[in-house]
Amino acid sequence: MTGQVRTVDGRVAGRRGQATRQKLLDCLSEMLSSSPYRDVKVIDVARKAGTSPATFYQYFPDVEGAVLEIAEQMASESATLTEVLQGRSWVGKAGWQTAQELVEGFLDFWRRNEAILRVVDLGAAEGDKRFYKLRMKILNSVNNSLADSVAELQSKGKVDKDVNPAAIAGSLVAMLAAVASHQKGFTSWGVKQAELKPNLALLVHLGVTGKKPTR
Repeated sequence: MTGQVRTVDGRVAGRRGQATRQKLLDCLSEMLSSSPYRDVKVIDVARKAGTSPATFYQYFPDVEGAVLEIAEQMASESATLTEVLQGRSWVGKAGWQTAQELVEGFLDFWRRNEAILRVVDLGAAEGDKRFYKLRMKILNSVNNSLADSVAELQSKGKVDKDVNPAAIAGSLVAMLAAVASHQKGFTSWGVKQAELKPNLALLVHLGVTGKKPTR
Protein backbone atom coordinates (compact mmCIF):
# COMPACT_ATOMS: atom_id res chain seq x y z
CA MET A 1 0.00 0.00 0.00
CA THR A 2 1.59 3.27 -1.06
CA GLY A 3 0.95 6.86 -0.04
CA GLN A 4 -1.13 8.08 2.86
CA VAL A 5 -4.24 6.14 3.77
CA ARG A 6 -7.04 8.30 5.13
CA THR A 7 -10.20 7.56 7.06
CA VAL A 8 -13.60 8.64 5.77
CA ASP A 9 -13.38 11.88 7.77
CA GLY A 10 -9.97 12.74 6.30
CA ARG A 11 -7.63 11.70 9.11
CA VAL A 12 -4.39 9.95 8.16
CA ALA A 13 -4.48 6.34 9.31
CA GLY A 14 -1.52 5.03 11.28
CA ARG A 15 0.19 1.70 10.73
CA ARG A 16 -2.34 -0.15 12.87
CA GLY A 17 -5.23 1.56 11.12
CA GLN A 18 -3.82 0.69 7.72
CA ALA A 19 -3.50 -2.95 8.78
CA THR A 20 -7.13 -2.98 9.97
CA ARG A 21 -8.30 -1.38 6.76
CA GLN A 22 -6.44 -3.93 4.64
CA LYS A 23 -7.81 -6.79 6.74
CA LEU A 24 -11.34 -5.53 6.08
CA LEU A 25 -10.60 -5.48 2.35
CA ASP A 26 -9.08 -8.98 2.46
CA CYS A 27 -12.10 -10.36 4.34
CA LEU A 28 -14.48 -8.70 1.89
CA SER A 29 -12.57 -10.19 -1.05
CA GLU A 30 -12.84 -13.63 0.51
CA MET A 31 -16.57 -13.22 1.10
CA LEU A 32 -17.18 -12.10 -2.47
CA SER A 33 -15.70 -15.39 -3.69
CA SER A 34 -18.47 -17.35 -1.98
CA SER A 35 -21.40 -14.94 -1.59
CA PRO A 36 -23.38 -12.77 -4.05
CA TYR A 37 -22.24 -9.15 -3.91
CA ARG A 38 -25.71 -7.89 -2.88
CA ASP A 39 -25.80 -10.29 0.08
CA VAL A 40 -22.58 -9.05 1.71
CA LYS A 41 -23.31 -6.76 4.67
CA VAL A 42 -21.04 -4.44 6.64
CA ILE A 43 -21.70 -6.27 9.89
CA ASP A 44 -20.65 -9.59 8.32
CA VAL A 45 -17.40 -8.15 6.92
CA ALA A 46 -16.58 -6.52 10.28
CA ARG A 47 -17.31 -9.72 12.19
CA LYS A 48 -15.11 -11.78 9.87
CA ALA A 49 -12.30 -9.24 10.33
CA GLY A 50 -12.70 -9.40 14.11
CA THR A 51 -13.76 -5.78 14.45
CA SER A 52 -16.95 -3.69 14.56
CA PRO A 53 -19.18 -2.02 11.96
CA ALA A 54 -18.15 1.33 13.46
CA THR A 55 -14.54 0.55 12.58
CA PHE A 56 -15.56 -0.43 9.04
CA TYR A 57 -17.28 2.93 8.59
CA GLN A 58 -14.10 4.71 9.66
CA TYR A 59 -12.50 3.57 6.41
CA PHE A 60 -15.34 3.01 3.94
CA PRO A 61 -18.74 4.67 3.42
CA ASP A 62 -20.37 1.31 2.63
CA VAL A 63 -19.68 -2.13 1.13
CA GLU A 64 -19.75 -0.70 -2.38
CA GLY A 65 -17.04 1.82 -1.46
CA ALA A 66 -14.83 -0.99 -0.18
CA VAL A 67 -15.52 -3.05 -3.30
CA LEU A 68 -14.43 -0.13 -5.47
CA GLU A 69 -11.20 0.10 -3.47
CA ILE A 70 -10.46 -3.58 -4.14
CA ALA A 71 -11.33 -3.09 -7.80
CA GLU A 72 -8.98 -0.10 -8.04
CA GLN A 73 -6.12 -2.16 -6.62
CA MET A 74 -6.86 -4.97 -9.07
CA ALA A 75 -7.07 -2.58 -12.03
CA SER A 76 -3.61 -1.25 -11.15
CA GLU A 77 -2.27 -4.81 -11.21
CA SER A 78 -3.61 -5.25 -14.75
CA ALA A 79 -0.46 -3.43 -15.92
CA THR A 80 1.16 -6.88 -15.83
CA LEU A 81 -0.94 -7.75 -18.89
CA THR A 82 0.64 -4.87 -20.81
CA GLU A 83 4.08 -6.17 -19.88
CA VAL A 84 3.28 -9.52 -21.52
CA LEU A 85 3.19 -7.76 -24.92
CA GLN A 86 5.98 -5.23 -24.50
CA GLY A 87 8.71 -5.66 -27.08
CA ARG A 88 7.26 -8.95 -28.28
CA SER A 89 7.31 -10.17 -31.87
CA TRP A 90 4.32 -11.55 -33.79
CA VAL A 91 6.47 -12.95 -36.60
CA GLY A 92 7.29 -16.63 -37.05
CA LYS A 93 7.59 -18.95 -34.05
CA ALA A 94 7.99 -15.95 -31.77
CA GLY A 95 4.48 -14.84 -32.75
CA TRP A 96 2.99 -18.14 -31.64
CA GLN A 97 4.84 -17.86 -28.33
CA THR A 98 3.51 -14.33 -27.84
CA ALA A 99 -0.08 -15.43 -28.48
CA GLN A 100 0.23 -18.32 -26.02
CA GLU A 101 1.73 -16.17 -23.28
CA LEU A 102 -0.93 -13.49 -23.73
CA VAL A 103 -3.72 -16.06 -23.37
CA GLU A 104 -2.01 -17.66 -20.37
CA GLY A 105 -1.53 -14.29 -18.65
CA PHE A 106 -5.06 -13.08 -19.39
CA LEU A 107 -6.79 -16.25 -18.16
CA ASP A 108 -4.58 -16.39 -15.08
CA PHE A 109 -5.34 -12.75 -14.21
CA TRP A 110 -9.06 -13.42 -14.54
CA ARG A 111 -8.88 -16.58 -12.43
CA ARG A 112 -6.99 -14.82 -9.61
CA ASN A 113 -9.46 -11.92 -9.57
CA GLU A 114 -12.62 -13.79 -10.55
CA ALA A 115 -14.77 -12.65 -7.60
CA ILE A 116 -14.10 -8.92 -7.89
CA LEU A 117 -14.19 -8.99 -11.70
CA ARG A 118 -17.66 -10.50 -11.49
CA VAL A 119 -18.77 -7.50 -9.41
CA VAL A 120 -17.05 -5.05 -11.77
CA ASP A 121 -18.82 -6.63 -14.76
CA LEU A 122 -22.15 -6.44 -12.94
CA GLY A 123 -21.68 -2.79 -12.03
CA ALA A 124 -20.58 -1.89 -15.55
CA ALA A 125 -23.54 -3.73 -17.08
CA GLU A 126 -25.90 -1.82 -14.79
CA GLY A 127 -24.49 1.48 -16.04
CA ASP A 128 -22.34 2.44 -13.06
CA LYS A 129 -19.67 4.66 -14.63
CA ARG A 130 -17.17 3.94 -11.83
CA PHE A 131 -17.19 0.22 -12.54
CA TYR A 132 -17.29 0.82 -16.29
CA LYS A 133 -14.12 2.94 -16.12
CA LEU A 134 -12.36 0.28 -14.08
CA ARG A 135 -13.37 -2.43 -16.56
CA MET A 136 -12.07 -0.36 -19.47
CA LYS A 137 -8.82 0.34 -17.61
CA ILE A 138 -8.26 -3.41 -17.26
CA LEU A 139 -9.18 -4.23 -20.87
CA ASN A 140 -7.20 -1.28 -22.27
CA SER A 141 -4.05 -2.74 -20.74
CA VAL A 142 -4.24 -5.35 -23.50
CA ASN A 143 -6.33 -3.58 -26.13
CA ASN A 144 -3.93 -0.70 -26.76
CA SER A 145 -0.90 -2.98 -27.00
CA LEU A 146 -2.67 -5.32 -29.41
CA ALA A 147 -3.81 -2.42 -31.60
CA ASP A 148 -0.22 -1.16 -31.74
CA SER A 149 1.00 -4.64 -32.72
CA VAL A 150 -1.51 -4.91 -35.57
CA ALA A 151 -0.68 -1.37 -36.77
CA GLU A 152 3.04 -2.16 -36.75
CA LEU A 153 2.55 -5.34 -38.80
CA GLN A 154 0.33 -3.36 -41.16
CA SER A 155 3.01 -0.68 -41.65
CA LYS A 156 5.43 -3.43 -42.68
CA GLY A 157 2.99 -4.86 -45.21
CA LYS A 158 2.39 -8.03 -43.17
CA VAL A 159 -1.29 -7.26 -42.50
CA ASP A 160 -3.87 -6.15 -45.08
CA LYS A 161 -4.12 -2.36 -45.36
CA ASP A 162 -7.92 -2.48 -45.06
CA VAL A 163 -7.75 -3.96 -41.55
CA ASN A 164 -8.67 -1.59 -38.72
CA PRO A 165 -6.17 -2.24 -35.87
CA ALA A 166 -8.47 -0.83 -33.19
CA ALA A 167 -11.41 -2.94 -34.36
CA ILE A 168 -9.32 -6.12 -34.46
CA ALA A 169 -7.80 -5.45 -31.03
CA GLY A 170 -11.16 -4.59 -29.47
CA SER A 171 -12.77 -7.73 -30.88
CA LEU A 172 -9.95 -9.95 -29.60
CA VAL A 173 -10.00 -8.41 -26.13
CA ALA A 174 -13.79 -8.77 -25.92
CA MET A 175 -13.38 -12.42 -26.87
CA LEU A 176 -10.65 -12.96 -24.27
CA ALA A 177 -12.75 -11.34 -21.54
CA ALA A 178 -15.83 -13.41 -22.43
CA VAL A 179 -13.86 -16.66 -22.47
CA ALA A 180 -11.97 -15.78 -19.28
CA SER A 181 -15.19 -15.10 -17.38
CA HIS A 182 -16.66 -18.39 -18.59
CA GLN A 183 -13.69 -20.68 -17.99
CA LYS A 184 -15.56 -23.06 -15.69
CA GLY A 185 -18.42 -23.31 -18.15
CA PHE A 186 -16.20 -24.83 -20.83
CA THR A 187 -15.94 -28.05 -18.84
CA SER A 188 -19.70 -28.59 -19.30
CA TRP A 189 -19.03 -28.52 -23.05
CA GLY A 190 -16.33 -31.14 -22.67
CA VAL A 191 -13.47 -28.68 -23.15
CA LYS A 192 -10.48 -29.10 -20.83
CA GLN A 193 -8.40 -26.12 -19.72
CA ALA A 194 -5.36 -27.64 -21.45
CA GLU A 195 -7.33 -27.70 -24.72
CA LEU A 196 -8.85 -24.25 -24.31
CA LYS A 197 -5.60 -22.28 -24.12
CA PRO A 198 -3.95 -23.35 -27.41
CA ASN A 199 -7.19 -22.98 -29.35
CA LEU A 200 -7.76 -19.51 -27.91
CA ALA A 201 -4.15 -18.61 -28.69
CA LEU A 202 -4.73 -19.77 -32.29
CA LEU A 203 -7.66 -17.35 -32.63
CA VAL A 204 -5.61 -14.51 -31.17
CA HIS A 205 -2.71 -15.21 -33.52
CA LEU A 206 -5.00 -15.37 -36.53
CA GLY A 207 -6.67 -12.13 -35.47
CA VAL A 208 -3.42 -10.21 -35.07
CA THR A 209 -1.44 -11.59 -38.01
CA GLY A 210 -4.12 -12.94 -40.33
CA LYS A 211 -2.04 -16.13 -40.61
CA LYS A 212 -1.77 -19.56 -39.04
CA PRO A 213 1.05 -19.70 -36.49
CA THR A 214 4.44 -21.19 -37.19
CA ARG A 215 4.99 -23.79 -34.48
